[in-house]
Amino acid sequence: MYEMRTVLVTGGTRGIGRAIAEKFLQKGARVVVTYSKDEESALSAKEKGLEVIKADVSKEEDVLKVFSNIKSLDVLVNNAGVSLIKQIQDTTLDEFERIFSVNVRGAFLCSREATKLMLKNKQGLIVNVSSVWGELGASCESVYSASKSALIGFTKALAKELGYSGIRVNCVSPGMIDTTMNDCFSQTEKDEIAKEIPLQRLGRSEEVADAVLFLYENGYVTGIDLPVGGGFGF
Repeated sequence: MYEMRTVLVTGGTRGIGRAIAEKFLQKGARVVVTYSKDEESALSAKEKGLEVIKADVSKEEDVLKVFSNIKSLDVLVNNAGVSLIKQIQDTTLDEFERIFSVNVRGAFLCSREATKLMLKNKQGLIVNVSSVWGELGASCESVYSASKSALIGFTKALAKELGYSGIRVNCVSPGMIDTTMNDCFSQTEKDEIAKEIPLQRLGRSEEVADAVLFLYENGYVTGIDLPVGGGFGF
C-alpha cells in the first residue's frame, strides 16, 4: 500500500512535518521533504533517508523547482507554516503578508502542481495541516488563526473540485503539540495549557502523523477537517 508511492511533505525536516515524513518512510514510501532555513535539521533528515530540497513554498519559482524533481506524486502534505503571536494593533502588513504567503499561498502553489501530477493517474491525496486555532480562533494570534482557517475552507472546496478525478483532499488540525514552534511557552505555561485539555497533556508530533496516515489508508474519506487536539475546544 505504501511501496512504490511518492510522498511530498513541505516543512518536513522537523516537528510535525518530520514525524509525518518518517512515518511514510518507515512504511516503504519514497519521501521528499522541503525546508527553508534550518540546515541542521535538513542534514539530519538526509541521514534518515529522506530526500531533502531547500525551498520557500511561498515563492512560485521554488515550488516549481521542487516539482521538477518529482515525476509522479501520490501524497502531498502541506505542512510548511509560520506562526505569529502578536496583538493586531502591533502587527505590520509585512508580518500579515508573510503569514499568508507561507501558510496559504504555499499550500495553493503546491496543491496546484500536485494536482497536475495526480490527474494523470486519476488518484492522489492532499492533506493540509491547519490548527485548532483555525477552528476556534486565538487571542493575540488573529492573523495566524485566519490563515489556518483559510486552509480549512480551501480543503473543503478543493475536495469537491477534485473528487470527480479520484483525488482526495483532507485537513488535520493539531492542537497544542509539543514541538519547537511552541517553545515560546515556558514549561509552567505548558502545564497550565494542559489543564484545559480534556486528555490533560500536550500532543506528540507522532500522533498527528498517525492521523495523516489514517487519511491515506481510508480511501473513502475526503473533505474533512480532522482535529488532533486531545478534545480541546469541543
